[in-house]
Amino acid sequence: MTNFFRPNIKRQGRIARGVVGTICLIAGIILVDFTLWLGLVFVAAGLFAIYEALAGWCLARACGVKTKI
Repeated sequence: MTNFFRPNIKRQGRIARGVVGTICLIAGIILVDFTLWLGLVFVAAGLFAIYEALAGWCLARACGVKTKI
């Protein structure tokens, strides 16, 4: 299980996930005013992407999915 959580993305992937996470977080905060559930989904996705960026870990790559970045 420890291999599953080891860092598996480099600087370029971390930056990409950080940008996507920030965009999702901002979109989620805006969407909460219109529809609560969709806003919460975007906020959760944004926070998870920011966590991936900070940890250098990608869930898709840990599960064996080949990603470009």
